[in-house]
Amino acid sequence: MMKYWIIPLVLCGISGGNAYGNPTDLEEVVSIGSRSEKPLKDQSGNVAVIGVRDISAIQATHIAELTSRIAGINFSRNDGQEYLSSIRSPILTGAGSCGAFLMTQDGIPLRSSGFCNANELFEAFTEQAERIEVMRGPASALYGSNALHGMINVITPPANTDNGHMSVEGGANDFIRFNFSKGVLVGQHGLRLMSSITHDGGYREDSGYDQQKINLRHDYKGDIWDISTALMLTNLDQETAGYITGFEAYKDRAISKTNPNPEAFRKAKSLRYWSKFSADIKDELRLQLTPYFRALDMKFLMHFIPGQPLEENSQTSIGLQSGLYFNEGGNVEIITGADVEYTRGVLRQTQDKPTEGSAFLRATIPMGKHYDYDVDSIMAAAFVQTDIAITSKLHLVMGARLDYMRYDYNNNMIAGRSRSDGTLCGFGGCRYSRPESRIDDFTSLSPKIGLLYHFQNDHDFYLNIDHGFRAPQATELYRLQGNQNIANLGRENLQSLSFGFRGGRDSFTYDISFYAMKKDHYIFQDSSSFNVDNGKSDHLGTDVMVKFDVNEHLSVRANMSLARHRYKFDYVSNGINLMYKDIDSAPHNFGSMQIIWHLSDDIMTEFEWAHMGSYFLDPENLHRYEGHDYFNLRANFKVTEKAKLFLRIMNIADIKYAERADYTSFTHERYFPGKPRSFYLGTAVNF
Repeated sequence: MMKYWIIPLVLCGISGGNAYGNPTDLEEVVSIGSRSEKPLKDQSGNVAVIGVRDISAIQATHIAELTSRIAGINFSRNDGQEYLSSIRSPILTGAGSCGAFLMTQDGIPLRSSGFCNANELFEAFTEQAERIEVMRGPASALYGSNALHGMINVITPPANTDNGHMSVEGGANDFIRFNFSKGVLVGQHGLRLMSSITHDGGYREDSGYDQQKINLRHDYKGDIWDISTALMLTNLDQETAGYITGFEAYKDRAISKTNPNPEAFRKAKSLRYWSKFSADIKDELRLQLTPYFRALDMKFLMHFIPGQPLEENSQTSIGLQSGLYFNEGGNVEIITGADVEYTRGVLRQTQDKPTEGSAFLRATIPMGKHYDYDVDSIMAAAFVQTDIAITSKLHLVMGARLDYMRYDYNNNMIAGRSRSDGTLCGFGGCRYSRPESRIDDFTSLSPKIGLLYHFQNDHDFYLNIDHGFRAPQATELYRLQGNQNIANLGRENLQSLSFGFRGGRDSFTYDISFYAMKKDHYIFQDSSSFNVDNGKSDHLGTDVMVKFDVNEHLSVRANMSLARHRYKFDYVSNGINLMYKDIDSAPHNFGSMQIIWHLSDDIMTEFEWAHMGSYFLDPENLHRYEGHDYFNLRANFKVTEKAKLFLRIMNIADIKYAERADYTSFTHERYFPGKPRSFYLGTAVNF
């Protein structure tokens, strides 16, 4: 499929701009690279932004529809609001599928470092975000654990206007969504209420979800202190469809609509609060304090493993982010601060029905309670970052962060691999093993150095050397299997070298970057079902983003990722050494292209091409998904100065493809099928 990329790249030059905005977005303000708002042109690379115009025009029903516009980002869409992440990495599974990526809203992690969830972005307010910031590559020097391969930061709108917005849309499979936002200004105070209510009947049998989000924000501009406060609540009630199985089963529409797991579900609730206090305490010195609180509760049926146990997890956290900002925008800019957080996490896993399958499975996976533990976690960190203007064109960025994490684990059941009542399973013992209560701690230093060179007006070169890490997740340490009674796991480490060029002039903008990364001590489950940390891998790739304005009516945008992710350690799986094998779920190329045509001042259309290259389904590289291409069409029609209609036709050619393909020794090939052609129609009003 690579030959198809030649034409758009030749036509377009190279761009990271907003497809609906100005020819260049280097003046776009972002905070992800410095923990304070700065223009994108002053960030030392690897940062990309999805702006408010894109978010408003796309009207995404899933986060993957937004992230597909950023090179290097590959979110594997599962069923409903579920997904698996990839940022300059393979699609990761298990605890690594969330532990390797930091997901935040307004700079605050959606989950505590040791208690991530693979689908946690469904709790962010992406539907009405001000912008979505993406860091590709390690961000641990400023944000600590989990910012290993990268991070995503969802920014909610400030309460600085009294504008209102409302939209209603409906579409395929009984989809309906209502969005509302209204601000109120009184003197130095601003208040904004946002809400989103969604129902999706689901393309597949016994699937679909209901989701509600509400966000209340208050902003105060004082003579000394500026204070912002937000309170957000979310609820997701999802009926989940599992994998369909069989070689290329996704090509059969009748099979694609089936649901082998009609009993599967996910229910998740969240409450988040934060307040940001900012004041100039001296000349050129600003203090910022951000206390926050989160309470999360989730339960879901683990339909993807034998016995289908129920997992119930919750966490309650309180934390404080602090920062001192010296000489912002000056020749020597220094940011320093500390983060602290306390979390109490709880996990229970129970099974209320007998296990089906072989005699071995029935004997080793009993009914009843499998795990019941709680963990008290403390995180404390200090960081510093300096931006030095060596000349008017050359900037040196240096930073480091020291993290300490402590887990106080308490097992509320009998330790070992027995049943919950202490009786033994057949075949040598039960599948699930519970370690004795204990304390684990981890310390890590994450340095960073970067160069930013403005070699011409609106053209930059950047170079970054970063170290990223992630501490083991609680489930990797305390939810064990087989006769493993302790997991001696250390932190995963990632060393990254990246450089690139970006800029824009007249009708085009571009961002092209190259990276080489090496990861060691990565955690995986070996053939004995032990959690071990002796994995090694390397990652080599390039990310290209392109935008070219053909004329005042027609624009073309493309993004492409080329990468190779390989195992780099001696490990034999099913008789095959994995050394130098491609990591499974790691396509060599993927990307998208959008052609935006303004037929008139009142009509805008977008034609989108989404491309996914082939990838291996298993570590041994014996089974492969062939890849796919499909096409979407979007249109916006201005009815009045304050009202518009919008239309989406997704997968207009009705391509049969898989959102995700996988392979296991039990099921062989299995897939989450892509949706067939789907229509959506809505209206939006500003007031």
